[in-house]
Amino acid sequence: MTTVLAIDQGTSGTKAVVVSPEGPLLGLAEVPVRPRYLSGGGVEQDPSELLDSVLAAGREAVRQAGVAVDIVTLANQGETVLAWEPTTGKPLSPMVVWQDRRAEEICEELRPHAERIAAATGLVLDPYFSAPKQAWLRRHVTAEGVVTTSDSWLLHQLTGEFVTDATTASRSLVTDLESGQWDAGLLDLFGLGQERLPRILASDAVAGSTTAFGKEALVGGLIVDQQAALVAQNCLAPGQAKCTFGTGAFLLANVGSSPTRSSAGLATSVAYRLGEQLTYCLDGQVYTAASAVRWLQDVGHIDSAPDLDRVSAEDDDGVIAVPAFAGLAAPWWRPDARATFTGLTLSTSRGHLVLAVLEGIAAQVAELASLVEHDLDGPLQRLRVDGGLTQSRVLMQAVANLMQVEIDVYPSQHATPLGAAALARVAADPTRSLADAVVPWAPSWTYEPQWSADRAQDFRARWSAVATANC
Repeated sequence: MTTVLAIDQGTSGTKAVVVSPEGPLLGLAEVPVRPRYLSGGGVEQDPSELLDSVLAAGREAVRQAGVAVDIVTLANQGETVLAWEPTTGKPLSPMVVWQDRRAEEICEELRPHAERIAAATGLVLDPYFSAPKQAWLRRHVTAEGVVTTSDSWLLHQLTGEFVTDATTASRSLVTDLESGQWDAGLLDLFGLGQERLPRILASDAVAGSTTAFGKEALVGGLIVDQQAALVAQNCLAPGQAKCTFGTGAFLLANVGSSPTRSSAGLATSVAYRLGEQLTYCLDGQVYTAASAVRWLQDVGHIDSAPDLDRVSAEDDDGVIAVPAFAGLAAPWWRPDARATFTGLTLSTSRGHLVLAVLEGIAAQVAELASLVEHDLDGPLQRLRVDGGLTQSRVLMQAVANLMQVEIDVYPSQHATPLGAAALARVAADPTRSLADAVVPWAPSWTYEPQWSADRAQDFRARWSAVATANC
């Protein structure tokens, strides 16, 4: 029987939960972390602030639980990177966050190699992924120490080990998708061939141990945050899909043990690795979801996210928004795209603008779902959703309307740490199956389409035309 401390280190904060052997939460703590948005597409975080948030959230969750934990697991941002000194653990740069676009120059230089990179890694050459940002740090910030994703630094702080996991490595552009190992040729392309690299662990492996949260506990069950949410929602069979609505929106679909390359502009990544067995997923991103809502708040259209449904108009009155505040991902892959509103008149109110932003987020999710269906050669039967923005009934109904499928809302706001906790259970007890380790759940709400298929198609065509023109 395993008690797990699961830590979800995200873009806007760190969440920690203590999960009992039976499944209920014994403790929960959240510590906010606010990224710095810089001119020129830069997005940074303070490494010390992130580490402090991990320690504070974890310790508070354990204090609330009132029990010692057996294993600690970490779900991480996936593509956020930094340089650091491996002997002392001292940061040598800020965290360069997954949303950061300053590595566009490096991607443009490597554009002639884009097909080779995609064939090897399953990823599109884009500054969203970690290797371009690592190369940018080496070119513009420091040649000292090591340059890794954020998880390796945090795990070093907790355990003293120098490791990452298979899901995080698969988000780098320098990992071979089929073997799950670093690719020497791709590392050379990015100028990272001489770097010291962390050891890649399976998702059910034990990385080490830590006393940072009380008595000595194992550390294992490591995974990227979005893949953790896929596991929590029990999307363990090919064709099952989820979308997490956080800072961005992330749609992932399980494709099984075959590393299917997308022909529609999606990324293919490792969903999880159990022992030597890799399971893959297709994934697409909406770069700004909650961060677009934060913009609505910053400019005074709403006071806070809970105001969305109250302020939103009943119809958009012809206003269309492409909320590309940090560019557009699949299928456009245009980091230079910018947010656009069209159809504004003197009668346009803040309610119309709020609804247009929510419909714009939903339209991007619907586009991603269509790409997944193209690659799977069949329709999605339904979509499972989680994240803070699932509390907006207007947004969830818009997703159901535009996708024309039922939307099942995950009943907890803690899908990512619960998914990581399932893998930690398997790491602590290798005889346990992943399906058995997932906490059972039933939807808290199911949204059915209220629009006709023709109305949905018409809106998506008009929205897509604006998005394409914006590129």
